Amino acid sequence: MDNIALGPDGQANHTLAVLRDSTLDGPLGENVTFLPGVVLHADPALELQGTWRSPPGRLLELEAEPAGSGDWIGLHIPLPIADLGAIGAVGFAARASASQVTVLKACLRSGVGKGFVDTFFDKQVLLRPEEASHVDVLSPRMRADLPEQAPWRELILFLPTEAFRIALIDLRVFAV
Repeated sequence: MDNIALGPDGQANHTLAVLRDSTLDGPLGENVTFLPGVVLHADPALELQGTWRSPPGRLLELEAEPAGSGDWIGLHIPLPIADLGAIGAVGFAARASASQVTVLKACLRSGVGKGFVDTFFDKQVLLRPEEASHVDVLSPRMRADLPEQAPWRELILFLPTEAFRIALIDLRVFAV
């Protein structure tokens, strides 16, 4: 009998693994569900157009052409960690590339009351035409802006609001 103990990051990493092993594609728009729980939300004012695909061995390839002007595009990945009290670090590791130098921001969004709080990671994600790796971490005990208790959380990668071509080759989350 196997004895597997998955941490609070196990569900998110499993969902990402399913996407990485899938062959899916479709149009980009204001709200796109790649798999249940992994979604892209864009400011409606952007009038986001373009295409996405998930070829085997890669998470997502996105080609975006906003027709309007807006403020945000976010790739949301649920991270079911209600209690950060026993967690020393929450973070992510990514491999990605872009057709031109591109900067992304990442945050851990925590549900509070009827809203949410965004706690941004300290480093920005720098993408370039060559595949590159990025790792970043939040230490809950060192961030007053990160609620210890939250009914829900998600990792969000904020994408550019201008036209872009990005390949998100791999993404893993961790909570230790």
